[in-house]
Amino acid sequence: MYEQLPVPFGLVRYGVAPDHPEVKNCQEKFAEVATSPRFNFIGNVALGSQLPLSALKPHYDAIVFAYGASKDKELGIPGEEAIHYVHSARAFVGWYNGLPEYRDLAPDLSAGENAVIVGQGNVALDVARILLTDVDVLRKTDISEYALEALAKSRIKRVRVVGRRGPMQAAFTIKEVREMLQLPSVSFDPIPRGLLPPELVITSLPRPQKRLIQLLTKGSSTHPDEATKSWSLDFLLSPRSLHWSSQFPYRLSHVQFTRNELDPSDPFSPGAKTTPLALSSGLPARVNIPANIFFRSIGYKSSPLPGFEGLGIRFNDRRGIIPNDGFGRVTNSAQPVEESSTPDGSLSPLPGLYCAGWVKCGPTGVIASTMTDAFATADIIATDWKARSSVGDSRISFLNLSTGGSTGLGWEGVRPEAENSGLSPTSWRDWELIDAAERERGRQKGKTRDKFSRVEEMLQIVE
Repeated sequence: MYEQLPVPFGLVRYGVAPDHPEVKNCQEKFAEVATSPRFNFIGNVALGSQLPLSALKPHYDAIVFAYGASKDKELGIPGEEAIHYVHSARAFVGWYNGLPEYRDLAPDLSAGENAVIVGQGNVALDVARILLTDVDVLRKTDISEYALEALAKSRIKRVRVVGRRGPMQAAFTIKEVREMLQLPSVSFDPIPRGLLPPELVITSLPRPQKRLIQLLTKGSSTHPDEATKSWSLDFLLSPRSLHWSSQFPYRLSHVQFTRNELDPSDPFSPGAKTTPLALSSGLPARVNIPANIFFRSIGYKSSPLPGFEGLGIRFNDRRGIIPNDGFGRVTNSAQPVEESSTPDGSLSPLPGLYCAGWVKCGPTGVIASTMTDAFATADIIATDWKARSSVGDSRISFLNLSTGGSTGLGWEGVRPEAENSGLSPTSWRDWELIDAAERERGRQKGKTRDKFSRVEEMLQIVE
């Protein structure tokens, strides 16, 4: 397993909220897998940029691409490119979780009381919850120490989570909403009754959706007069532009939104469309919402690795995925489907190349669904290997079969080129040393672990 960072676990380590430790329990299963003598972890190696993919090909029978979605979708509105006070949710989550890429993000949480988050998925609620949670509660988690310092100085008291459609179309789930509604000393603005479906519609909904709507209708038990902070779900608003203070031009002032309306023929359908709401004058209805800091949380996208072309992979930039047959086999879809298909109409796979997770399906689902997808890809690899080796199916091919087969050396065949390139790969044993050091740092501070947030710090432990 090749990993760009010196440590494993990817999104589980750097994407799961620090106050959700139970979600990280899957690390125990991963660590169990790592004890297999057939498993080899090679960290601190960026494939494609530091080590060419062509260096791997001669020494393996198959390669699985499972590197997720590392880029953000953008809104494309004026002011979004600002360096200060405008952040992606991915960057902010990486920052408070100690991801080295965002160690120096330094979001200014002291500029004012108002935060606006565009997007209504679970990541957006993670951002809102971290902004509103008592910092003393967060001290007991594995949140980064520098994030604690910034949150302790935060002046944010009001968080608005904004979506372009209605409550029935929002992507958040019950657990995340319930946690938000139960935050101590934090009130929730009631959702206008007209945006919620009538009781007749609610009773006919599937149980999870019914519970979610009932939860939103009930709201928070904290009265606004008793609250020190507040939050809201604002619907039917599309961001139009970000605006800056006339008194302090480098500080964010407000966000302008265009009001939307749902298709009146079916406003409570999960797939309901919206159109801009027009005033009686014919002009679009707009509203300004105060904002001292702004986050976008509208999804992620994958990007191709350098060297894909040499393996015959034609990355689908529009969908942000590696073209595949739906089961995990990478396909060459640059040609029209009918030209890249086998006689039975199925897509023609590239020998020995597979993919799993978000780079296969797109950035949807949670850890459990992504693991299920990974299992499916593993099953396909095993099925293909059996069909080729046992049955002799000539339609199934793996890497290097046309040139006599793989060397079978794996990492030992790749290692000389990595070392000649000046790379310093880490092993699973190195990770165990880093893990032990982080846990000891955390123990001294009364928390589960205190992560190293710079690669250099991790490598110092190994050295």
